Amino acid sequence: MRQYLLAVQIDESVPFGPEDEVQAMMARTGKVTEEMKTAGAWVFVGGLENSDASTVVRPADGTTTITDGPFAETKEQLGGFWVIQVEDLDEALAWAGKCALACGQAIEVRPIDSDGSRRH
Repeated sequence: MRQYLLAVQIDESVPFGPEDEVQAMMARTGKVTEEMKTAGAWVFVGGLENSDASTVVRPADGTTTITDGPFAETKEQLGGFWVIQVEDLDEALAWAGKCALACGQAIEVRPIDSDGSRRH
């Protein structure tokens, strides 16, 4: 079994819809999460506040600097995520499809480097 991050990509320049639409989306994503739990694929899920609520700690010359918000020249930000444990990428992509339909956002699928073998 391998773990995957299903990352919800949102465009922070686009405002959320009316409250009833947001609640309907939350209900749909909740159903997908429950389906993951029933299937034994669910590990963790979380929603994130917008990037302007973040703080970034960067290393430099043996010390760190702290700044508000990320430095990214993009509208697309991480809005939430699921961590799942499944047999293979195909199964992760199937779950990502359900997540994308439920939340109406793009989902990035990325394997978790559980053994530290990631190469740059």
